Amino acid sequence: MTIASLELASLLCSRLCHDLLSPVGALSNGLELLADEKDPEMRARCFELLEQSARASADKLRFFRLAFGAGGGFGEMIPWTEPRAVVDALAGANGRITVNWALAGEAMPKSAVKTLLNLALIGIEALVRGGTLDIAAEMRDVDGQASSEIVVRAAGARIAFDPTVGQALDGSLAPAALSSKTAPAFMIQQLAAGLGGTVQYHLSAEALVLGAMLPAA
Repeated sequence: MTIASLELASLLCSRLCHDLLSPVGALSNGLELLADEKDPEMRARCFELLEQSARASADKLRFFRLAFGAGGGFGEMIPWTEPRAVVDALAGANGRITVNWALAGEAMPKSAVKTLLNLALIGIEALVRGGTLDIAAEMRDVDGQASSEIVVRAAGARIAFDPTVGQALDGSLAPAALSSKTAPAFMIQQLAAGLGGTVQYHLSAEALVLGAMLPAA
């Protein structure tokens, strides 16, 4: 399965724009309402909605900067405080998802953080009725080589998981079927393969479990 880097970048940009459209659109609508509203109570409500939309936009931009971008401003290792903050903010906006963390050490390579964030995004989207998102990661010695091991488990009343996302994760998705929805999964599958690692998933009625093993570059 191959795809031009430019096409993948275009699909990731489409995904980012799609996810930002709602909060940015709410900002625009709120400003229009505020311009016409004279009632003090309603104006206060408009300001509250504007604040919520601005925060949601900023949270998503911070998340996608690390999940899709080059992670500028960081070295080869990214401290756990960064991915924890952006995942907690993204899940917190849902209001029905509880995130539990089990992280070893203080930092992980950029490739591992990027993979963790995209697996967490898939997990959050699977919890359409809320639930728990358990995230664990550690550095291990595998056959004499340092490797990052990541596990994300999404459990809830209903698990929604698009089979094409699973195909993108395991590398079986046809290039012609790639879309903005499956591009993040395809990206981390390619990232793992390039490092000699693997990405896996298992879906049951109770939970979606996603995992990755990434040798250090």
